[in-house]
Amino acid sequence: MKASRRAVGATPTDALRAVLFLLTGALAVMTALLAFVAARMARRVVTPAGRRTDTRILDVDVAAQTITLTRSPDTALPGRYGLFTAGTEGYLKLGSVLSGDEDSVTRKLLTHIGSDAHLAADAAFSGWYFDRPEQLHLPFESELVGSAVGPCPAWIFPAAEPTDTWVIQVHGRGTNRAECLRAVPLFHGLGITSLLVSYRNDGSAPRSRAGTYGLGATEWRDVDAAIGLARRRGARRILIMGWSMGGAIALQVALSSAHRDLIVGVILESPVVDWRRVLTYQAHLMGLPTAVAGLAIGALSTEWATPLVGTEARIPFERLDVVARASELRHPILILHSDDDGFVPSDASHDLVVARPDLVELQVFDTARHTKLWNYDQDRWSATITDWLERHDFTPQHA
Repeated sequence: MKASRRAVGATPTDALRAVLFLLTGALAVMTALLAFVAARMARRVVTPAGRRTDTRILDVDVAAQTITLTRSPDTALPGRYGLFTAGTEGYLKLGSVLSGDEDSVTRKLLTHIGSDAHLAADAAFSGWYFDRPEQLHLPFESELVGSAVGPCPAWIFPAAEPTDTWVIQVHGRGTNRAECLRAVPLFHGLGITSLLVSYRNDGSAPRSRAGTYGLGATEWRDVDAAIGLARRRGARRILIMGWSMGGAIALQVALSSAHRDLIVGVILESPVVDWRRVLTYQAHLMGLPTAVAGLAIGALSTEWATPLVGTEARIPFERLDVVARASELRHPILILHSDDDGFVPSDASHDLVVARPDLVELQVFDTARHTKLWNYDQDRWSATITDWLERHDFTPQHA
């Protein structure tokens, strides 16, 4: 009788199974990694953060009153800007670029620095220019706007003469109402009262239960409460101006406010018109795969993921996409946006004009970067807004 022969070693089928097992494991690890990165991105988007240092002070020449900074697309911009610092000075106003090379930029100081000043190297370049209302040398009053989350601090800059035309200014993500101070002198000169508001979780207004942004889906209610205050104070025609995320908030107010009958127009500076495009763009800037942005958007937009990302409720991206909702718009809109914004891409602003050319006007800047259009070209910025207001007959009706 012949002995049976048994194969020694793995068969081709065994090898294929092993390869598939390894590939499945690698895919699971990769998927988990992408999900982890997406969750971190999602949480970062909705979590209010402090001011981020983005430049270094290389030298301060007290005799010449100049300051040298590391070079970046922002620090090399022409115009007037601000610099948040640490040490004996907390904020500096910066003038024009005097010189520079591939690594550094020297600018004129518009805030006087004494010989005993000591500044930390890390700083934050800013488009604010004004950081306190007193710097405008205009009469103003502090006010509290009652909202669902509690009293939200605001500043009112009344027009020189009583008027029923007000502009409500809405600041962007990670900033506060001081961001809007640049616009006050223009409106004051046109006889329009300015109301600069705060909203939940911005560091000035009360904190919501979760303490996270709704990207405009919740904050608009605080701005709507401010319109109610303006109405009680005699406003009969209201303009809303939003900066960056404040643009997303302003658009939600225009679409959903109980006071829509008072709103006559909307002005948007470097606005977020569609958050999904912004998040995809931001992922690209961070060198992340497009899939990460998709996963982050998916996590933010689903109820089951709210404990993971820290929000109180899902982010309704479909409601925040104003291009998709363009048919619902009822008010004239002026958009000022730089095509090289560097933070919020301008393509959704362009698309909104295409969708509603009867209502939306876009003034395209270049080089100006994000929310720095006033700083880069104040004359054009001011003339554009003034011309739009006059063409739409939004001049004040004095009380």
